[in-house]
Amino acid sequence: MRPEAIVYTSNTGYTARYAQLLGQKTGLPVHGLSDKGAQPGAGTPVLYLGWLMAGQIKGYQKAARRYTVCAVCGVGMGAANGQLEEVRKANSLPPELPAFTLQGGFDRTRLRGVYRLMMDIMAKTVGKSLANKRDRTPEEDDMLELMAHGGSRVSEEQLLPVLDWYQKTAV
Repeated sequence: MRPEAIVYTSNTGYTARYAQLLGQKTGLPVHGLSDKGAQPGAGTPVLYLGWLMAGQIKGYQKAARRYTVCAVCGVGMGAANGQLEEVRKANSLPPELPAFTLQGGFDRTRLRGVYRLMMDIMAKTVGKSLANKRDRTPEEDDMLELMAHGGSRVSEEQLLPVLDWYQKTAV
């Protein structure tokens, strides 16, 4: 089934940037899940994007109740399509549902409340562990860089698998 809209939930803006990029590339309208005003109708086929926290795709359950989710993208700090099986399991995603993970970024200043506290703790503990690790992989070096200095990894290149899936739904 081909989506008729893109719906997303974003916490620090990286997921929103991916949703806007997808909208530009596909021509689909883009809606925030919590936006007031015009929204796709109940049951509308959508491509859903949500930010990742501990493997959970934020807003996915709400979107799945409201719309027909054709595919889902989780946006987090890790490498694109990393931890996909863990994300599938944590969200009870049906095996036939196309799922993707995209690397967003990290900006501690955009976080509030408990999320900021949790990420401060994670950045200290995981960051220290990674900093002390010998023979880090390039992905681990990138994660350490993000935790230490923040930054964005949002790119059109990471969307290529999603766009490829979208193009195949037209057939």
